[in-house]
Amino acid sequence: MFESLTEKLSKTLRNLRGVGKLSEDNISDALAEVRKALLSADVHFKTAREFVDEVKQACLGQEVLKSVSPGQQVVKIINDELVKLLGEGTTELKQDRPLRILMVGLHGAGKTTTSAKLAKRLAKDGRKPMLVACDVYRPAAIDQLEFLAKQEDFKCYLDRQSKDVPSIARAGWEESKSNGSDVVIFDTAGRLQIDDELVGELETLKQKVDPHEILLVADAALGQEAVNVAKTFHERLNLTGIVLTKVDGDARGGAALSMKKVTGAPIKFMGVGEKIEEFEVFHPDRLASRILGMGDVVSLVEKAQENLDEEESIRMAEKMLKADFNFEDFLSQMRQMKKLGSMGSIAKMLPGMGNVQVGDKEEQALAKHEAIILSMTKEERHLPRILAPSRRKRIADGSGVQIRDVNLLIKQFSQMQKMMKKMKGGKMQKMMNAFGGGGGGMPDMSNMDPKELAKLAKQFR
Repeated sequence: MFESLTEKLSKTLRNLRGVGKLSEDNISDALAEVRKALLSADVHFKTAREFVDEVKQACLGQEVLKSVSPGQQVVKIINDELVKLLGEGTTELKQDRPLRILMVGLHGAGKTTTSAKLAKRLAKDGRKPMLVACDVYRPAAIDQLEFLAKQEDFKCYLDRQSKDVPSIARAGWEESKSNGSDVVIFDTAGRLQIDDELVGELETLKQKVDPHEILLVADAALGQEAVNVAKTFHERLNLTGIVLTKVDGDARGGAALSMKKVTGAPIKFMGVGEKIEEFEVFHPDRLASRILGMGDVVSLVEKAQENLDEEESIRMAEKMLKADFNFEDFLSQMRQMKKLGSMGSIAKMLPGMGNVQVGDKEEQALAKHEAIILSMTKEERHLPRILAPSRRKRIADGSGVQIRDVNLLIKQFSQMQKMMKKMKGGKMQKMMNAFGGGGGGMPDMSNMDPKELAKLAKQFR
């Protein structure tokens, strides 16, 4: 999502960075391009117009700081206005116990899966979620929710005999009181915003269970229609938040920018993949940075802290410092990295990498490397020097690749080992100490002057 918008905005902003002095003319020209980029990303035309007007007003009323160029100042203003448009601050769910959450939205938006994802997210925070199956219209909807609940060991209430949705919801709430659940998530059926009868059913359900949160689950690919959908659901139910799904797809991102503006309801979560754990809290400032091609290092660090084994990472760092790194360690590192997601999703979080295409080719190469290493014996993984041609042929046959693929991996690994030996003990340790990382923690280079960093790096070449 947002690739097209990021590409077009980055091009426009690159042109602005070279501007020596801001004038109404060059601001207007640049913002006309920004408006086109927003419209092509399916942002509602009124939202796009208002956004551009607000940015222009802020630019013209702004004194240019001496420490930055006029173009850089405009980039900052656009970033700030994007954050405002997406909703300033991270909006958490209410803390009531038991917390009752009603999930609503159109057909096919992914409410059932999202309900389970939200339950998993809350379980990580120490909550005890319970799912209630209120979709009595879609075939297998109840079975799907029951399967997801069993898979994650969540409590689940369902009634396959009844078609009275408000009564099912109330019965589920009552059961939650006796089984110790402190979060109750009601998964409802998809319905069009123009279907008055089915939306009316939601209003009755709302009266029955008095939810603390009413979350609109919306497909990120909704486009211009997102405004009408969000507006109608908000008018009838008074939404407290929005959950964007399929953010990892090819949606152009306009829905995210339009729905918050028209409803005032904050975007609270994003579904970033098909797996149940691929679900993130929505941070407007971080998404604004991604849209402008500035990356999202904070989210990447949080993801690493959540998914990577700290002790294993420290052990690997020590082995690399001693130049004692083998194929077993390489395999362990690859598996650690896979926990963070695809290479493409990681690349998008790095500054300047938003438009770099990391696709299937790179993912397939990693999968091939893993297969080759798994075809080695334990002794071969620990002592790569014993990999004679006959062994390499056996490994190639066992992993389903060509001998040249095995040779290439061994060559690359050998080069990596040589580089580690050159850095062994001396230069690598000195560099870590110089960066303030000798005490075992990660060095903080965020405030270091780029020239000083370059100078320091030259010392250790």
